[in-house]
Amino acid sequence: MSGGSDAPVVGERCAVMTLIYKICPRTLWQEAEGDGVFRGAPVDRADGYIHFSTAEQVRETAAKHFAGQDDLLLVAVEAAALGPSLTWEPSRGGALFPHLYGDLPLRCVRSVEPLRLGTDGTHRLPPDVTDGRG
Repeated sequence: MSGGSDAPVVGERCAVMTLIYKICPRTLWQEAEGDGVFRGAPVDRADGYIHFSTAEQVRETAAKHFAGQDDLLLVAVEAAALGPSLTWEPSRGGALFPHLYGDLPLRCVRSVEPLRLGTDGTHRLPPDVTDGRG
């Protein structure tokens, strides 16, 4: 880390958060389980890295990029296990998002849970994902 701060420096290769999250269609994740590795969704492959969110970011990610979609999974990944391939880079409003430059080894996955739609059409995070909103 730089400057004695707990915040990552733009482009610095580090793992500040313990868990990061990937929202993934169930069928795509089933392919990954068969292959033993997740190579990313089409948008990830187009961008050259796998998009992740922190617990604080995942609710907005679901609303912005997966609105109204069902049959999704929320994949929790141990950030530190990804090593130097994980980089924190600015995205929405300058917030730093975790990006994985490479495939996701399934050994780094800590949990896979359904990301259910509520009756109002918004996604319901599993109770163990703490984003300060419950």
